[in-house]
Amino acid sequence: MTSRPGMQLARRPLHFFLLADSSGSMAADGKASALNTAVREMLPHLRAIAADSPHIELLFSSLSFSTGVIWHAERPLPIDDVVWPDVIPGGYTDMGAALCAVAERTSVEAIGSRALAPAIVLVSDGQPTDDFDHGLTRLLDEPLGRAAVRIAVAIGRDADREILTRFQGGGEPMLAHNPEQLVRSIRLASTAVTRAASEVAVPTSGGPVPWSISDSEPGEEVW
Repeated sequence: MTSRPGMQLARRPLHFFLLADSSGSMAADGKASALNTAVREMLPHLRAIAADSPHIELLFSSLSFSTGVIWHAERPLPIDDVVWPDVIPGGYTDMGAALCAVAERTSVEAIGSRALAPAIVLVSDGQPTDDFDHGLTRLLDEPLGRAAVRIAVAIGRDADREILTRFQGGGEPMLAHNPEQLVRSIRLASTAVTRAASEVAVPTSGGPVPWSISDSEPGEEVW
């Protein structure tokens, strides 16, 4: 947070959303544990972006989706106040319901007319078990949802990369086949979408965000 006179009033809200798959398949091979570690290691990088961007107020929201959706906090939190709760795997993969939930929180009524386009990161290791098309349509029907900067992280070979590409609006999702790649991918994806959203004065369209480091570094393929 900046202490420069008048700057706090000039800041525009930038909402960051993290959608974390907590379905039963995330229990295999330590994927849920690796995800929890990756998010905790990501948070300091988002805090650094917020500290270096006095024109934005970075607000963090996260949910886990399995059989249904669970928001981790009742309202968006300033990034400095975020404490990540462990994702506990179990159940199906209600990705469509997760997108519907985010759509509700990206409405102008929910986040205000001064908000920048949101940044959204979706992390999943499988395929939707509910109506993904309906969820994506709901998100894109919201002007700010449609303008959102979106990136997906695919965990392992069983992740539905075609679905994740559609979520992004094109481009290959980032790939993680082991815990080290997952930490790196979530950090890169989160910082990429946040920087992109914060640097666009009047966002008009979402879609894939380029990153400068390849997401296919060699490593043991655990997942």
